Amino acid sequence: MRLTPALLLLLLLACVSSFAAENRKNVLLLVSDDCGTRMGTYGGPALTPNIDALAREGVRFDRAYCQYALCNPSRTSFLTGLRPDTTRVYDNATEFRKVIPDIVTMPEMFKNNGYAVARIGKLYHYGVPKEIGTNGLDDPKSWGQVWNPRGRDCDDEDKIFSIGVSAGSAAGKGKMGEVLVGTGNYGGTLSWLAADGDDSEQTDGKIAAQAINYLQTKRDTPFFLAVGFFRPHTPYVSPKKYFDLYPKNKLEIVPDPTADRASKPQVALSNTAVANYGMTEDTQRTAKQAYLASMSFMDAQFGLVLAELKKQGLDKNTLVIFISDHGYNLGEHGLWQKRSLYEDSTRVPLIIRDPGMKTSGQSTKRVTELLDLYPTVADLCGLQPDKRIQGKSLRPLLEAPDRAWSDVAYTQVDFGAANRDASFAGGKQKNAPVRKVGRSVRTERYRYTEWNGGAGGIELYDHNTDPKELTNLAQDPAFAQISAELKATLAKGTN
Repeated sequence: MRLTPALLLLLLLACVSSFAAENRKNVLLLVSDDCGTRMGTYGGPALTPNIDALAREGVRFDRAYCQYALCNPSRTSFLTGLRPDTTRVYDNATEFRKVIPDIVTMPEMFKNNGYAVARIGKLYHYGVPKEIGTNGLDDPKSWGQVWNPRGRDCDDEDKIFSIGVSAGSAAGKGKMGEVLVGTGNYGGTLSWLAADGDDSEQTDGKIAAQAINYLQTKRDTPFFLAVGFFRPHTPYVSPKKYFDLYPKNKLEIVPDPTADRASKPQVALSNTAVANYGMTEDTQRTAKQAYLASMSFMDAQFGLVLAELKKQGLDKNTLVIFISDHGYNLGEHGLWQKRSLYEDSTRVPLIIRDPGMKTSGQSTKRVTELLDLYPTVADLCGLQPDKRIQGKSLRPLLEAPDRAWSDVAYTQVDFGAANRDASFAGGKQKNAPVRKVGRSVRTERYRYTEWNGGAGGIELYDHNTDPKELTNLAQDPAFAQISAELKATLAKGTN
């Protein structure tokens, strides 16, 4: 057979294409559920040696924020690259495909470009713990393969402790702040269990085991693997040894929040209407112990996956990202869990390790959003995202973490409940139901928040002098100009 110039060219192009495919980066996306920035690398009390090690090898983003402090809206946002006002997802039940059926999601982009794309555990929303082991609100178009592990934490639910709820509520069990066992109401309350057995029996242990099996699989194409751990989402279940890491008598709790809460708009405290759910200080310490134990347990599973990545020699060509869907309150302002617009609920961990990067071990204080993840991963892998995405590639910050950066972060919540307080309604619609909609903008120095466009209250905090957001400066004449400027900036984020 004679090799003509045209045939030689085709063979050369085929070789180049094959070489390019073999050298494309893999992607390992690790997501923790309800995990605030309390790990050691962020200066927090949680013992997280594996996450800390990843930060030493990558770039840690110190001011990264979610777009909505609730699971489904946030996960939908960072996986589609769209803001909640575009996806119209404001709760844990809405499916984004019913609003934007043709959006190409982040994992779908990789699937369309010849990657092996797989999900293990929670990426899109699951109801926790009842939907563990199911597909939850998954998006089938996003994945090539899926696994939904289920562990003994689901079988041990009758042993789980949970704080009581007010008499007359839907659950109808217990008094506010009372500790009960086996209530069956765990996903939305503070619940915990120092479990018998070892890590491998728990759902997150099974998720790690499946990820290890996947990484051991030989393949001819690059992969995009998304691993979604359930912890530290309530119920805070982990083996007893992790509870032992945090003696209760050494745990600090937030001081009496009465004065702090009195200075804030009442609607801003809606997710924990009774301060600390009425818990005693001892119960608060127990809940914090359980949460931190779950973080350390999750970190151990995280470490197993990264160890296997290295064992297989895949770390040299795999982009590794660690995030959580939003932050978490542990008593700050008397608040617990999520759905607030304060720092602990909106700030998220974000660590990116890009093979061959020259900025390993550095951090950046520039303000970023989870919305930026999709365009960043696309940029680093040389792929074209859906043209409608609204984030911005963080590659410039990975290359120079201290470079000038003018972005801000927008976060919102919508409690979706009626409020008949005339003061909240601005006195205009007395006795009329009013939605509790909050929108916040974070700059490197300030956080500015409006409730119902300002009618329900305005908040301004100076993080240079008040990192715990205790002093609301919104009505201080000295900050009138700052408030006006940030009001205009916030309006841009709603357009």
